[in-house]
Amino acid sequence: MAATLPSKQKHPLRKVLDFLSGYHLASALILLLGVLTWLGTLEQVDLGLYEVKRKYFSASNPFLVPKYNGYTIPIILPNAYWVGMLFFVNLLLGTIFKARWRWASSGTLIAHAGMLLMLLGAFVTQHWSTRGNMAINEGETSDVAQHYFDHVIEVTEMEGSAPSKVHVIETKHLKDLDPEDTRLFRMENLPFDLKVEGYQSNARPVTPGQPRNGDRGTLVDGYHLEFREDEVESERNMGGCKVTVLNKQGEKIDEFLVWLMAFHPATVRVEDKFYTVKVNKSSWKMPFEVHLTDFTHEYHPGTMRPKRFESEVERIERGQKEHVLIKMNEPMRHDGLTFFQASWGPQNARPGQDLFSVFEVVKNPADKWPEISMWIVGIGLLIQFGMKLVMFIYNQAKRDV
Repeated sequence: MAATLPSKQKHPLRKVLDFLSGYHLASALILLLGVLTWLGTLEQVDLGLYEVKRKYFSASNPFLVPKYNGYTIPIILPNAYWVGMLFFVNLLLGTIFKARWRWASSGTLIAHAGMLLMLLGAFVTQHWSTRGNMAINEGETSDVAQHYFDHVIEVTEMEGSAPSKVHVIETKHLKDLDPEDTRLFRMENLPFDLKVEGYQSNARPVTPGQPRNGDRGTLVDGYHLEFREDEVESERNMGGCKVTVLNKQGEKIDEFLVWLMAFHPATVRVEDKFYTVKVNKSSWKMPFEVHLTDFTHEYHPGTMRPKRFESEVERIERGQKEHVLIKMNEPMRHDGLTFFQASWGPQNARPGQDLFSVFEVVKNPADKWPEISMWIVGIGLLIQFGMKLVMFIYNQAKRDV
C-alpha cells in the first residue's frame, strides 16, 4: 500500500500575502468605499463639504459613526482614507502576485497601473495640497491668498502709523493647543516674548453682563472669549486666545484678548516702539500677480441658481501680462496653481456698483493625476477588450472554415 504524503503547509507570511492580494478583499473594499461615499454625501447636507471631508477622508480619524438627518446610525465604520490605503496595497500586491504577466493580459495590467496612480494621487492631494481663497475688487491687483482654515498670530512692528515688519506664529504651533493649554513663544527678533493661553479655533468675545452661551475662556478686564463648537463650514471659524506680553526676564508688560474678527489689533508699547498683535488667516503669497479687469454674472431666469460667473483677469509675471478668462468649471492653471471661480460680491450690489470676485486657489502636485489615470485605465480597457474582440473574430473565422 502506498504511503500518504503529508500536505504542504503554506508559510504564515504567504497566507497573509494571499489575503492582502485577494479578490475577496478587493470586492469588500470597493463595496465599503461605495457605502462611505454614499453616507458622506447624505451627511454633507448637515455638516457641509469640508467637515464631511475631514470626518470621512481624514487620516486622523481611523473610525467614524455616520449620521443622517441629525440621527446617529449605530454602526462603526472605518475611515475612507484607511480603506483607500488598504485598497492600494491590495491592488498593488494583486497586480504583482495574482495578475497574469503575459501579453494577453497587458490591457488589464495597464488598467491596474491607472487605478494605482489614481489612489496615489488621492494620497498626495490629502497630504501635500494647499487650498485658500483670493478676493479681488474690479480694477485691483493681488498676489496674496488666504488659507481657509489656518489661523496665525501676527506681531507687526510699527514705524509711525505704518507697518514695517511682520512676525508670525504659525498654525502648526497653535492647532494642537487645547483651551486649557499655555504656550510660551520666544520671539528672537523682538524685545519681548508672547505667552498664549486659552487658544480656541472658534470663539466669540463676550462683554461683561452678556448672556452666556458656551464655555467661558480666559478673563481679561472683565471680558471673556467664549468657546464655541466648530462651524458647519470650518472656514467660518473665528479663532481667538489670550496673549500676555513678557519682557525677556519673564515679567508681564501687558495682556489682552485677540480674535480673528476684531475691528482693531491689540497694541503694545515696548522700549518706545509700538507693536500690534492680532489673529489672522494665514497668508499665502503667489509667484505672480492677478489683476481683475471685469467680473460678470448671470442667473437662470426667475431663479437664484447661477448660470454664468466669469472673471476677466490679467496674470502679471516678470513684467509680462497675459489675459485670461476664468469661468465656472474652467479654471486658470499656471505654475502649479489652479484658480477656480468660487463666488463673488457684494450679493446686494446695485446696478453699476463695482464687484469683487473670489477665487479658490489650489496648489496640488497631483492636480492632473486623476485625468491621466483615467486615460491610462481607458487605454488599458480598450486594449484588453480589443484583444478579446480580435481573438473572438479570429476563432469564429477558423470555425467557419
